Amino acid sequence: MLIAFFINDLEREHPGYTTTILAHQAAVRGHRVCYLTPSDFVLRPDDSLCAHARFMPKKKYKEAKDFFESLKSARVESVDLAEVDVLMLRNDPSIDAETPWAMEAGILFGREAAKRGVIVLNDPDSLGRAINKLYFQSFPSEARAETLITRNESDIKAFAKAHKNNIILKPLQGSGGSGVFKLDDSAKSNLNQMIEAIGRDGYIIAQAYVPAAKKGDIRFFLMNGEPLEIDGKYAALRRVAASDDIRSNIHAGGKAEAVEIGKTELAVAELIRPKLVADGMFLVGIDIVGDKILEVNVFSPGNLGSCSRLAGVDFSVRIVEAMERKVGIASQYAHSFDNRHLAIL
Repeated sequence: MLIAFFINDLEREHPGYTTTILAHQAAVRGHRVCYLTPSDFVLRPDDSLCAHARFMPKKKYKEAKDFFESLKSARVESVDLAEVDVLMLRNDPSIDAETPWAMEAGILFGREAAKRGVIVLNDPDSLGRAINKLYFQSFPSEARAETLITRNESDIKAFAKAHKNNIILKPLQGSGGSGVFKLDDSAKSNLNQMIEAIGRDGYIIAQAYVPAAKKGDIRFFLMNGEPLEIDGKYAALRRVAASDDIRSNIHAGGKAEAVEIGKTELAVAELIRPKLVADGMFLVGIDIVGDKILEVNVFSPGNLGSCSRLAGVDFSVRIVEAMERKVGIASQYAHSFDNRHLAIL
């Protein structure tokens, strides 16, 4: 199999990132691996879709860090996307906010790749609808904290008052805990500054604070709409914020801890499963606090390596196996399924 991983750019990659772990596992299993970035696609006059891809050297990689080091010497070759078996879209569009042409490159060319028989994960049409946090509102209200989305200052102040100044404020577009503020009685005098700071970049999400967040949130991986699990161990961890920060994101200073997945988390996952399946969302990371989801990351969910380390099993194996199975199904049932259905089979 030839598997292409679409990322924002090589400079931002890291040996511990989920993309590196998945690409390394694919290489270990004998697959050819290449990386694509937003500026690499070429739609030729004959309507063929090509890309200037970075191919990993063919060698045995014992660990993901060795694989990552070899990425620096990856050779650039032109590849016809029709030769690619799986294109995995692993970019974070919010990172490219200052270069709008790059934000949707994976989605746009991912659609073209799917037309040419490539299995694109997650489904690019659905990713196009999920490019900001408004997609989150399409899940059942029972699974979500009460939320207001507006740019109007008076709306936010009324929402804050209704929740006794106990709310979270964050931008509609963004990721990684960037621009997130916690309002409470001690900080209510700063509400105007919070609104102004977030509002510069567009719409504002005001969300009722879930008290269970004091214990941190749970990052929980779902694959093909189901909890990612091996031998009763789930791909999940608890992210605990630093004592002086409300953000539990790992690269924002949060700490990863082992967590037991119980009936509450499984019930939340089941509640949102139909939507993920209908949208062809193959690999998703959901963030749970109590019995509510705070985020649904369908673009580049992270922390897979930490989940594997804490659980003592390698979840990347199960994910690459699922890709192999999809390619097999596509071969056996030529043109019988569209990409959205293949993505979650």
